[in-house]
Amino acid sequence: MKSTAGLLLFLLLVPGLRAQNVPVQEFVLDNGLRLLMVPRKGDPNVAAGWIAKVGSVNERPGITGLSHLFEHMMFKGTHVVGTSNIKEDLKLIDEMDALKAEIREEERLLIQRQRLGEVEDVLDPKNRSARHQELLAAYEKMLKRQKDLIVKDEFDRIYTTAGASGMNAGTAEDFTVYFINVPANKLELWFWMESDRLTNPVFREFYSERDVVREERRLRTESTPTGKFQEQFESIFWQSSPYGWPVVGWPSDLDSITREEAKAYFNINYAPNNLTAAVVGDFEPKRAIALAQRYFSRLRRGPQDPEPVRTREMKQQAEVRMTAYAETNPEAVIRYHTVADGHKDEPALAILADLLNGRTGRLYKSLVLEQGLANAASATVEGRKYEGSFELRGVAKPGKTPEAVEAAIYKEIEKLKTEPVGERELQKVKNQNAAQDFRRLQSNFNLMLQLLIRDSGRGWQHINTDPRLLQAVTAADIQRVTNTYFAPENRVVAIYYRKKAAADDSNDPLLTQLDDQEKQQVEQMKAMTRQLKKEQLQQFLQQLEQQAGQAPADKQDMIQAMRKILETRLREIEGGK
Repeated sequence: MKSTAGLLLFLLLVPGLRAQNVPVQEFVLDNGLRLLMVPRKGDPNVAAGWIAKVGSVNERPGITGLSHLFEHMMFKGTHVVGTSNIKEDLKLIDEMDALKAEIREEERLLIQRQRLGEVEDVLDPKNRSARHQELLAAYEKMLKRQKDLIVKDEFDRIYTTAGASGMNAGTAEDFTVYFINVPANKLELWFWMESDRLTNPVFREFYSERDVVREERRLRTESTPTGKFQEQFESIFWQSSPYGWPVVGWPSDLDSITREEAKAYFNINYAPNNLTAAVVGDFEPKRAIALAQRYFSRLRRGPQDPEPVRTREMKQQAEVRMTAYAETNPEAVIRYHTVADGHKDEPALAILADLLNGRTGRLYKSLVLEQGLANAASATVEGRKYEGSFELRGVAKPGKTPEAVEAAIYKEIEKLKTEPVGERELQKVKNQNAAQDFRRLQSNFNLMLQLLIRDSGRGWQHINTDPRLLQAVTAADIQRVTNTYFAPENRVVAIYYRKKAAADDSNDPLLTQLDDQEKQQVEQMKAMTRQLKKEQLQQFLQQLEQQAGQAPADKQDMIQAMRKILETRLREIEGGK
């Protein structure tokens, strides 16, 4: 799977999305598409990408998961790429759409029967009518005809043949991003390829890919020890905001989204006035602008800008708690409602998270080293486009309870409410923050992603202004935001107990240094590597190697585990397994 691995990687390696003093050149086409350029001489490659300012938060009940599904469809080719006969291809797709409409009517009748208690499982073949089975058989024949017309993976192959690497994409709550590294002398190819899939997309294999995403959901959420519970926790935490549904979508929606709905979604959200492109590396800005005008100007501006999200999160009135029994170590997860990206309190909350997080942070020192209550402890702040949150976690040591971990976390928070942070401790965190920003700027790929993700929100310019806000945070600011947001009625708590003896991770050298959340991410990746081809694994490994140096110190153990998994899977493929 392209998307999940790619999204996991870029979110891992650019967690803070903060940078400074970037000499960005901006050019806006007449159709509204923005091109961001950072020329850097000496590197033979260019990190290139574009972002659509649309994610799962822009969906609605009935089409949840469409943003992520759409990301998959954007690799299926165009009128030129991915087919041996576009005329027959488009004709067959229309026929398949018509047949699918009939199948949906049969599915609707099955759902109605389920509501009445006449059938238990609408997916069980034995509950289908004879007409339903007949339609499905006809559709399977059409799929075989379509496979004969498709040139499989041609989009990937064109790039790879030209020396490009790391092509991938990712969907988040607020955006969908597409990226690649191309040789400097192949920059025109990137402009043509990306403009072509935006101008002439063909959503071939739509319903087959919908099934692929459904399987991805099963691997990422339904088959992991805590995936189902984390999904439920999200839906509890966000009581009214559309952040409450998963990026991958609800199962019933994934089973029902139509190609017609996808096309309508594309026309609104993938118009050039909702897109930003970025190139970082060895190129001449004048030539990049000329290429953008030649190729991206083909895109037709949307009749209007997409509407912002209307539904806001309701103010929480009382503490909410969730208890779960899973095949995992006992753990306490505490999450508070905070502020959206760009709010005046966000810098103080970010520095507060840094004070608490990591091996040198307050939580680890207190809960792990001094009290011996936990094996791991962390703090994370997340300011999204419309809402924000602050999460604290602690994994209980054997013989200790998650309730004891929870109580210890609250004690650390109370200290911050009443005792100002010392000047030396605060400055140390700021220095670490500035050093991480500097390291992230050294990578063309990281910088390209940071520019795109920032521009999908408040604008790329904040890459140069936010660091000063972080450095200006005072001890009084830390005390103020802690007292403002860390109230019992503003939090949701999840307590995990071990359901049964899980596999002993202590003997696995890949996992010994990871906390439970990191272990789960590694296990998810391990499962997904089974679906990746050799070339995709090699690209992912190369990308991981390139970005490892810019990752925070507390993520290095996880990166090493991911590297070993990729290398092991490559050896298995080469050995014919």
